[in-house]
Amino acid sequence: MLSKRDRARPFVRRSIHNQILHEVGERILRGVFMPGDILPSENALSDEFKVSRPVMREAIKVLAAKGLVDARPKIGTRVRLREQWNMLDPDILTWSFASREAEQYAIHISEMRRVLEPEAAAIAALRATPEQIDRIAESFAGMEACPEDTQEHIVHDLRFHQGILEATGNPFIASTGHVIESALLFSFKLSSQIEGACSDSLPRHRDVLTAIQASDAEGARRAMAVLIDEAWSGIEEFMRKRDAALPARH
Repeated sequence: MLSKRDRARPFVRRSIHNQILHEVGERILRGVFMPGDILPSENALSDEFKVSRPVMREAIKVLAAKGLVDARPKIGTRVRLREQWNMLDPDILTWSFASREAEQYAIHISEMRRVLEPEAAAIAALRATPEQIDRIAESFAGMEACPEDTQEHIVHDLRFHQGILEATGNPFIASTGHVIESALLFSFKLSSQIEGACSDSLPRHRDVLTAIQASDAEGARRAMAVLIDEAWSGIEEFMRKRDAALPARH
């Protein structure tokens, strides 16, 4: 499994407030606090984290805004049902991939990508500006230039996909590139554990880029579908082999 540091969003420096927010949020996503549970009191949490009650109260308000908890006077702060959580919130996605159900979340996000990204690539083929195409091409060139098992390669891969979403010209589609950042990074990191997976995917990325450059919507749609399907098939095979190698539980 990935380390906690690897699962975190890249290049994020956290304030004390955000550290508390992330710790409590991760506990909820890891199942330390289950739906229906009442969180420790504000005083108890303030003592644990060695912060003032106003700081802790603000963190709870943010968790409530994300749909994770419901704070009621005289009752306390209760963890809400999972279906009430805002799963597309960037922080909740980050915490999801630090949870014991990380791989299940990855499967769900892969399904979302299969629905979204091929159509986004088709739209980008018709709408992308020359500048946007150049940025996608620069990201691909960065992938080619960087060793496949490096952070730099993963960042270029992420920017390649985000660049295509942005090139649709649709702000709602474009925003999903940032929303699913943690999920993409998790998938890429799983892929990086499969020998040759990244280098094998380069021709597929090139096919997507070539179709977009040629304004070939159908070609871009097909190429992106193949790219995502092959990447996920490799991840599934890796997980099957890894699980088969684990000692049997008695």
